[in-house]
Amino acid sequence: MAESQDTTEDAATEPQEVLAPKERRARARATKAAKTRTRGPLTPEERHAERQTIRAAKAAERRTGRAKATAKAKASAHQTAVTPPREHVAGTQKVRQGVVVSDKADKTITVRIDVARRHRQYQKIVRTSQTLHAHDESNDAHIGDTVTVREARPLSRTKRWRLIEVVQRAK
Repeated sequence: MAESQDTTEDAATEPQEVLAPKERRARARATKAAKTRTRGPLTPEERHAERQTIRAAKAAERRTGRAKATAKAKASAHQTAVTPPREHVAGTQKVRQGVVVSDKADKTITVRIDVARRHRQYQKIVRTSQTLHAHDESNDAHIGDTVTVREARPLSRTKRWRLIEVVQRAK
């Protein structure tokens, strides 16, 4: 028993070799490669045959996975009840009042909507304006008129509003 204790103490007192991380990784790769390559270098035909067998095994695995997925999809399609289509519910459209700033385009007016609101932090009245294009089927509105417009489906790239009425004519 005394001899076995002496050998473990000698091993513990021996200085171990300190390796840099790159060297440690290189040695680990070399030992791993030595374990995997027990035979000599392969000929191109042998490499090709080995590659073909690996590819065939992977293809078979993919086929079985796809078959399982389609079977699962078919089973879930039979189990789930078909949901009835929802009825279309019309939302409330926005209505804005503004002043016509341009009526040059045919059946289109440009409306400026002025908004005055109080600033949240500073409590100052802040005035902003927004311009939008509205559809005017009969070319009824002219520059300076106060009009009411309502939101609509897209009529062109910029037109998403329709003229409802001319509230006040320009003088």
